[in-house]
Amino acid sequence: MKVRLLVAVMALGFSGGSATAEAQIKIGAILSISGPAAAMGVGYKAAFDFFPSEIAGQKVEYIIRDDATDANTAFTIAQKMISEDHVDALIGPSLAASDGAVAPVANAAHVPTICMAPYEYDPAKQPYIFTDAQPLSLMVSVVFKYMQQHEVKDVGFIGFSDGWGDQVLAATKLASQADGMTILADERYARTDTSAEAQVLKLMSLHPQAIMMGNSATPAALPVVALRHRGFKGGIYGNHGIVSPAFIKVGGAAAEGVIADTSPLVVYDQLPDGNVIKPVAAAFMQEYAKKFGAQAVNPFAGYSYDAMLLLKAAIPAALQAGKPGTEQFRMALRDALEKTHELVGLSGVYNMTPTNHNGQDARAAVLVEVKDGAWRAMQ
Repeated sequence: MKVRLLVAVMALGFSGGSATAEAQIKIGAILSISGPAAAMGVGYKAAFDFFPSEIAGQKVEYIIRDDATDANTAFTIAQKMISEDHVDALIGPSLAASDGAVAPVANAAHVPTICMAPYEYDPAKQPYIFTDAQPLSLMVSVVFKYMQQHEVKDVGFIGFSDGWGDQVLAATKLASQADGMTILADERYARTDTSAEAQVLKLMSLHPQAIMMGNSATPAALPVVALRHRGFKGGIYGNHGIVSPAFIKVGGAAAEGVIADTSPLVVYDQLPDGNVIKPVAAAFMQEYAKKFGAQAVNPFAGYSYDAMLLLKAAIPAALQAGKPGTEQFRMALRDALEKTHELVGLSGVYNMTPTNHNGQDARAAVLVEVKDGAWRAMQ
């Protein structure tokens, strides 16, 4: 997509303007561009610079709006996009809590929505909702298998005092039971807190072998810095929500040695040559790095781009059933998304079914470690 066109489209999105006369397909995007999750939002938003302005011979308008890391704001934006902008599909939100607020509204309006956080729901009850982020159960299990291989028997948990923290804890409990580990403590802090010292002191008093974190973005660095400051020598593990250059920048030397799981995109150049995701990710990153720099590599741009790839693959079939802006088009778009088969993205390979609206497998998970100030694939 031409940069000049993108700027015009984004201006319409933020100002709430009407569609351009030539645009026929309208795709709304709800992203956390400001607020505590802004470090992730930067990546989500940047990917739109590489979206096509035309799909299957139809012009496309992307309406991008910022929910400021607030679920209530995301809900309001979704309502306006559906009732006023008349979007054909939604990309986002980019946080699980906001997904939970938006999904029922989009589903009731029959607007296909590709959430970009591991939002957990029943596709039978919300058939218009899809997700392209790796399921927490998959990603956390990868981390725990690694801990099990290194004879970790007990862990302390620290995470956000919100829905994301709850979801990671639930996945952590399942993984710990499967791998025969004990969770010694569950400590929480708010995304907007400036210190996690008190929670870290409680954790360290129990002497866990390792720490599992249920947080994301730059606020995830708080307990890491506190743990190392207090002399914790055990392993510190995170989920895929912490993997970004911003986390390392804020964590500094304390971030060294932190292990997490992430999308193949983050270490695309370190993947084996036989990996089916490598050529797709490499092609994207060549263009992304030209514009934003090699240090800007992050998994979040991949989720936005994969959402576009999923829609791009489904739109041709939907156009056979109806024109953009109609119920027939949206219904057919939903049906086509559900039939996605072996679509290779930046974050994984997608195979959708009526009971699985994510469709990723082990190909979507890579273990990484902070080494010399960068995320490195673990061999």
